[in-house]
Amino acid sequence: MFYEPKNGHGLPHNPFNAIVTPRPIGWISTRGADGKDNLAPYSFFNAVAYTPPQVMFSSTSAKPDRDGTKDSVANIRETGVFVVNVVSYALKDAMNVTSGPWDKDQDEFGLAELEKAESNTINCPRVAASPAALECKLTQIVDLAGDYNTMIIGEVTGVHMDDACLKDGMFDVTAFTPLSRLGYKDYSTVRDLFSLTRPGQD
Repeated sequence: MFYEPKNGHGLPHNPFNAIVTPRPIGWISTRGADGKDNLAPYSFFNAVAYTPPQVMFSSTSAKPDRDGTKDSVANIRETGVFVVNVVSYALKDAMNVTSGPWDKDQDEFGLAELEKAESNTINCPRVAASPAALECKLTQIVDLAGDYNTMIIGEVTGVHMDDACLKDGMFDVTAFTPLSRLGYKDYSTVRDLFSLTRPGQD
């Protein structure tokens, strides 16, 4: 089939997210100017540059108590910092709890029974149990086409890795089974790896 998004797809559910898969999950922790902490997953997330290391995530909806955006974006606008926490398979249920439409004063760390750890380079909590976390300083907020679509770009200023995931000097994702987002209500995990050498590489 073929469809133009402006005319609709005619299917029971939007297939777009099922086509662009798998997507890594940015589990974004923030702290507002009022000192209240927030934690929420975003599947429009990725790394975008090596030097300096940069990441992005996009928020695509709004909450009534956040004036046209969501808690993560509102907090980042106030403080200019955030943490990207990596989601392992073991943390899937806790991640799902934090995806709810909770009140802006709700601390999702407590709701999901997650221990906090403080960051080294920014004033923002991270998920202590996460196998890796990226401390980030805001570089750009980009308003995208469409209602409530906002992209956050940040420079990574600190990197946390669980020592148990380091093997022979490399970060081994099979040590924790990262979670990825598919379409609809579906998720997947990374368990099997294979390597390819690019032309011209040793």
